[in-house]
Amino acid sequence: MDGRDLVRSMKAFGSAGAAQGLRTVRAAWRRRRADAVGLPAHGAERARVPGAMREVEPGPGGGVLRFERSELRVLVAVNGAVFWGWDGAGPEPSYALAGRCPEPDPRAVLEPDKDGGWRVVAERATVAVSRHGAVEVRTPGGVVLRRELPPRWWEPEGGGPARWTQRSEVAADARFFGLGGRSAGPRLREGTYHLWNEPPAVPGADASSVAMPVQLVVADAGTHLVFHDSTWDGSVSLREGEEGAGSGHDRPGRSVVRMDGGPLRCWAMVGTPARVLLAWASLTGAPALPPAWALGHQHAPWDAGDEQEVRRVVAGCQERDLPLDVVHLDIGHADGQRVFTVDEERFPKLAVLAEELRQDGIRLVSVVEPAVSAAPGDAVYDGGRREDVFVREASGPVVRGAGRAGEVVFPDFTHARARAWWGGLYEERLGRGFAGFWHDLDAPTSFAAFGERTLPRSARHWLDGRGGDHREAHNVYGLCMARAAYEGLRALAPGERPFVVSRSGWAGLQRYGGSWSGDVEAGWPGLRASLASVLGLGLCGVPYSGPDVGGGAGGVSPELYLRWFQLAAWFPLFRTRGGTRAGTGEPWEFGAGVLEHARVALAERRRLLPYFVTLAHLARRTGAPYVRPLWWSTPEERSLRDCEDAFLLGDCLLVAPVLAPGADRRAVRLPRGRWYDVVTERVYEGPAQVLVEAPLARIPVFARAGAVIPVRGEDGAAVLEVWAPARGRTGGGLVVEDAGDGWAEPEIERYVSRWEGGRVVVLREGGDGAAGPSRPVRVRGLVEPSTQR
Repeated sequence: MDGRDLVRSMKAFGSAGAAQGLRTVRAAWRRRRADAVGLPAHGAERARVPGAMREVEPGPGGGVLRFERSELRVLVAVNGAVFWGWDGAGPEPSYALAGRCPEPDPRAVLEPDKDGGWRVVAERATVAVSRHGAVEVRTPGGVVLRRELPPRWWEPEGGGPARWTQRSEVAADARFFGLGGRSAGPRLREGTYHLWNEPPAVPGADASSVAMPVQLVVADAGTHLVFHDSTWDGSVSLREGEEGAGSGHDRPGRSVVRMDGGPLRCWAMVGTPARVLLAWASLTGAPALPPAWALGHQHAPWDAGDEQEVRRVVAGCQERDLPLDVVHLDIGHADGQRVFTVDEERFPKLAVLAEELRQDGIRLVSVVEPAVSAAPGDAVYDGGRREDVFVREASGPVVRGAGRAGEVVFPDFTHARARAWWGGLYEERLGRGFAGFWHDLDAPTSFAAFGERTLPRSARHWLDGRGGDHREAHNVYGLCMARAAYEGLRALAPGERPFVVSRSGWAGLQRYGGSWSGDVEAGWPGLRASLASVLGLGLCGVPYSGPDVGGGAGGVSPELYLRWFQLAAWFPLFRTRGGTRAGTGEPWEFGAGVLEHARVALAERRRLLPYFVTLAHLARRTGAPYVRPLWWSTPEERSLRDCEDAFLLGDCLLVAPVLAPGADRRAVRLPRGRWYDVVTERVYEGPAQVLVEAPLARIPVFARAGAVIPVRGEDGAAVLEVWAPARGRTGGGLVVEDAGDGWAEPEIERYVSRWEGGRVVVLREGGDGAAGPSRPVRVRGLVEPSTQR
């Protein structure tokens, strides 16, 4: 550290910069000292590989294969997922799994394979193990999708966790996706991606606050997902393959996973993208169902200074006919920025304000941060000390860091007692009138003048009875905090669906809520990163996510703000954010033109709310994300695998945002079939790349021919909007009508559209055959101009 580091840390905290800057210095030195004492010294290591196979023991769903220096357990579950674990590692315990491991598939057979190896044959996949420990994942037809070479471990001679490396090969034409919410994507290029949930303001294309060791790989031969189930710090290095490389031979794609510890165990799923995400959801848990109001327009004023500032923002939206469903309050509303408190001077009647807003259809959402002010007399701190729930150093004292509230401590959410205690604290928030919660700085974050901005890696965690340090607990800290909130809210308000969105998380986060992107990169790169993050999280099983429109840092141009607004209006979580000064960042601050175009985008979002509700229910039941890559239904189409500037919203709509400045036209790649421009109703035939108008007033959106989409009519009731199918073809769609909250299981309505004579008819399919629809129908696209390509 030098003087410039200290100056920067002081400047970051305004008038309190000197005091807080010194705290960040103290926190950084404490962290360095704790790790110097608590972490094992780096010494000599022994390298190890499995060796030759010695014996095989069949078991339910697979069996155990013993090698000279390791043991491999292979299991195929009833949902088609394949598991293998080295050194005797089993599927449990795991923070990723929802409940217990699925039952073994009784039809899976362990039998000899070629060259002295063995294989487990099941209906959806085959996993083959060579006599030296290479593991292949094959399609039912025997095509190799992934080959994991024999792993290598590096074991400290004095004992302790072993580092390991797993090298894998995939087809030369394969494309990589996933690894959580990555700004460099959605297709992941060659490079190394860090598997460590980063706190805010960490630069780098590989930095992510939701980093998951989940790869979705798409190739001509098929799609597969692989999950390396270790929560430790690590990395994934990717290299795309090359067809015809070197004397006409293909060079396979490569993935190298390196972990600093933890078990070497993997899950793999094979099939279509829809089937793969369904198996993943059955393994890691169904996505939580947001209340219907959480699918509307949400706004977060930057540090809403007081009650009048909140009322000003709400009145501004109402006066300008901008629908608003949710207002978020940042930590500035709290007393001294202390969690679970309210500044009574600035918000003297917060519960009254919340009720008045609710009567207007607007909910209040509160930020919640894990850092607890380490001040005797603070109710949360005193309660946590009594319950003994705070993270401790390896030498015994409670870990102290620097947070917004000054010196802070952190609950250990890997302990059931801490989760239960923390979940009960949300009663205070509910009593204040808050309807939902967004978690911030939950990586967790401790401000530091130098070094990592998190807890000491040597800090001790309970890890649900297994015990360990922060190297193992860091990546699941935000996940466990989300679990504490979700379970607490289920107990405190059992008739309502919890609304929890987290900045940080891990595999399985969808069980408890969604994710917001936090502070993404500024400028137009941040706009592209927003799309990449939402697509990437959806392919890792977290369907409900979205960015802060404008990036959350302020200073965006009117054009960039509008294009960001138009993109985010099609995301599941649609949240606008005020600028860094009060009174900036709302749509009307960018001029009359931006305001008018934003109003149109908001009106369309509100009109499509029944469709978003349907997608939410389908995500919960199938694991399919709302926002999908263009190749979702046809992964064999290579041109779609490389398309990263457009996406599908469900099965029915294709959205092509404008991602560059000054553009009023853009090229759009259309999947096969007929597509309608939803504004002009112009017809296009895919597969094709078309050039379309993209004025500032809108971004291009297309509807699939034959689609049946539930929308809000002028009276607020649901209407079926049907886009005429091509002659001789049929179409359809699904509709789920929702009460808005609660736990009732609504029926899925299935509709089919087709031509009969000279008109388009829509029928509802059911157990008793087809019948007429139970709601009004509006057919669009009946006038067919000359087809465009």
